Amino acid sequence: MLRLVTNISEEVVNSDQQSSTVDASAVIPSANVRSKILIVEDNALNRQMLDDYLSFCGYEILSLADGTCFFQKMIEFQPQLILLDLKLPDIDGYTLLEKLKNSADWQHIPIFVVSAFAFSADQQRALSLGATRYFVKPVNLTELKQAIKEELAT
Repeated sequence: MLRLVTNISEEVVNSDQQSSTVDASAVIPSANVRSKILIVEDNALNRQMLDDYLSFCGYEILSLADGTCFFQKMIEFQPQLILLDLKLPDIDGYTLLEKLKNSADWQHIPIFVVSAFAFSADQQRALSLGATRYFVKPVNLTELKQAIKEELAT
């Protein structure tokens, strides 16, 4: 029997009627400590994979397929971190990165570029515009999760 545990330590009974104690803090992230991550990725499969994985890791996620309503969603969602693709259908990711880093309201938000652009010139340009980190697709999810954890811990 599997059920969500809401208390710090609660007794759980399985189908054989054996009981054991489970530490809920090790299983379920605290609801009031969920960090918000905004994903801007035009590829539906990549966007869904990142959304599902990071939601599973305990983050609150908002995913956008393009930059059409990007700044409105920034105001509404107030993310603590952004995952940004550089090749978007309606606006260049470099342009979004530059606008964010030139804004007093948003320049403090860490931005991780997640892009198929693997050339060092692309990476250097993104970092010089203010990207915190640069990941080349396909992304190693374990490394991404660790980088997010480190960035949000500061």
